[in-house]
Amino acid sequence: MPNSKPYRILLYYKYVHIEDPRQYAEDHLRFCKELGLRGRILIAEEGINGTVSGTTEQTDIYMRAMHGDPRFQDMVFKVDEADGHAFKRLSVKPKRELVTLRLEEDVDPNKLSGKRLSPKEFYEHLQRDDVVVIDARNDYEYDIGHFRGAIKPEVRTFREYPEWARKNLSQYKDKKVIMYCTGGIRCEKLSGFFLREGFKDVSQLDGGIVTYGKDPEVKGRLFDGKCYVFDERISVPINQVEHKVVGQCYYCGKPEERYVNCANPECHFHHICCHECEEKYKRSCSEKCRNHPLNRYKLEKETIHA
Repeated sequence: MPNSKPYRILLYYKYVHIEDPRQYAEDHLRFCKELGLRGRILIAEEGINGTVSGTTEQTDIYMRAMHGDPRFQDMVFKVDEADGHAFKRLSVKPKRELVTLRLEEDVDPNKLSGKRLSPKEFYEHLQRDDVVVIDARNDYEYDIGHFRGAIKPEVRTFREYPEWARKNLSQYKDKKVIMYCTGGIRCEKLSGFFLREGFKDVSQLDGGIVTYGKDPEVKGRLFDGKCYVFDERISVPINQVEHKVVGQCYYCGKPEERYVNCANPECHFHHICCHECEEKYKRSCSEKCRNHPLNRYKLEKETIHA
């Protein structure tokens, strides 16, 4: 069936050895620029992690080229149709890790990782009483949408997760644990970390929330709210059967799903905010930020009324 929209957004990753990440990143940046893609791609010795946008033709060429490389021949692309680019620019960078955990001893997902559950299997597990559901993302991602009954991680960055898990989740080591993240890449490592920490039974949602929401049988059931994504869309719907707003305005607490950054350029606190409170509080998370001389909200208003 032909695409109904002219653009696509691709989400993908692969844990596989890359000999010279810096050189590969330079070559890959050149290739993506020639194609006209935009997005963010990370290259490490342990593999590739990317999300890009482009026309149907551009993304077709990109996927064919990647699958033509023996290292990425079985790499799974999660594809969303779009009306235009989901990114303002292109970035391809070499990194130490694809997802930043900074463990004392790193985890190789190709050697140690949790069992994979299909969307249908994950849906069935969600309805069991003997299962502990763990969100493997950051707290602000959880706030706008999550699986029913999932434990909220009190972390702002992924590197905080191991310490938080050791302090707050050790009582579940003998339980059946299932975890999930956006596209699967964080669970690949985190599930291995859990197993190494002594958790007996750890499984992960294969393909993440994005794949779960597209499954024709499950249809995103038991996921409430929206899934946070790291592009211009900010969030995408998952549950095709019923939509329940779980996010709350940072200021007034009413149901809301709209994210903003604090207008203080030295803060940038990412938070949920309704239109009324954005105006009332000048898109600023504190009195200090509201009074900052370079407050972007006030500067924008001054420009409009100049």
